[in-house]
Amino acid sequence: MTSIATEAPPLAESRPSRHAMRVRCRRRTLPYLLLAPSLLLLAGFTYWPIVRVVWDSLHDRILGQAASRFVGLGNYASLFSDHAFLKAVINNLVYAIGTVPLSMVLALLFALALQRSTRVNAILRALLLFPSMVPLVAAASLFFFIFLPGVGLFDYYLAKIGLRGANWLGDPDIALWSLIGITVWKNAGYYMLFYLAGLQTLPGDVLEAATIDGASAWQRLRHVIVPLLAPTTAFVLVIALINVLTQVDHVIVLTKGGPSNSTKLVLYYIFEQAHENFAAGKAAAASVLSVAFLLAMSVVSLKTMERGTHAAS
Repeated sequence: MTSIATEAPPLAESRPSRHAMRVRCRRRTLPYLLLAPSLLLLAGFTYWPIVRVVWDSLHDRILGQAASRFVGLGNYASLFSDHAFLKAVINNLVYAIGTVPLSMVLALLFALALQRSTRVNAILRALLLFPSMVPLVAAASLFFFIFLPGVGLFDYYLAKIGLRGANWLGDPDIALWSLIGITVWKNAGYYMLFYLAGLQTLPGDVLEAATIDGASAWQRLRHVIVPLLAPTTAFVLVIALINVLTQVDHVIVLTKGGPSNSTKLVLYYIFEQAHENFAAGKAAAASVLSVAFLLAMSVVSLKTMERGTHAAS
C-alpha cells in the first residue's frame, strides 16, 4: 500500500507537464497558422513567378510546341550578342543618368523650400505632387499633344519668343531626352514627400549648433542636412531606380522604342521579345538580369541607410 501511495504523486505531476506541452505547441503553431494564407499568397504571386522566370531563362520554347528544351546560359549569351539589347541597356543608362539625379535634386530643393507648414506651402506641395498622381499613360497622352512638331503647345510658346521647335519625338538625338523630361516632371514631386519626411526627423539641436557657429545656409546644407539625409537619399535612390527599370508606358504610347531604337528601354525590349518576337527565353533572361541589378542596388542602398542611421544616432 505504501509503495502504491508513493508512486501516485509522480503520475499526478506528469499530467500538468503534458498540458503545458500542448499549450506550448499550440502557441508555436498558432502564428504559422495565422500567417499561412499570407505565406501562400506570397509564394504563389511573388516567389513562384521568380522561380518560373529563372526556369524560362534557362530554356527555349519553340513556337507552336508546348515542350521546351534546356539551353543553359544560351539565352544570356544571345542577349549580349544582340545589338538591340545592348542599345536598350545604353538607353536605360542614359535615361537613369538623366532622370534620377535631376529628380532627386529637384525633390530636395522643393522639400527645403516647402518644409514649413503654411497654407501657401500646402497648396504648392499639392501642385508639385499632382503629376505623380496622374497615370503615366495619361501623362504620355498629354505630352503627345504638347510635343507635336509645329502645332504643339511647346512649339507654340517657343514661337512666341522667336524660337523654332524641334521634332521632339521624331528626332533620334532628342526623343530620349523628351522622355527624360516627362519622367522628371512626374517623379520629382513624389520624391519630395520622402525628403519632407526626412527633414522632419533631423535633430534641431545640430542645426542650431551649426547656426550658432556661424555656418551659412549653404554650409548647413552641405555639411549637416545632406549627410543626415543619407538614409532618405538611399531609400529614394532605390525607388528611383525601380521606376527607371519599370516605367515603360510613355515609351509605348509616344515612341514605341523609336526612332531608330533611340528610346528602346530594357523593359520595352523585354515586352518586344515576349509578345512580338515570341522569344520567351530571351525575355526571361533579360528580366532576371534586371531584377538582379535592382537587388544589388537595393542591398547597397540599404547598407547606406543602415550606416547613415548609426551615424545619426
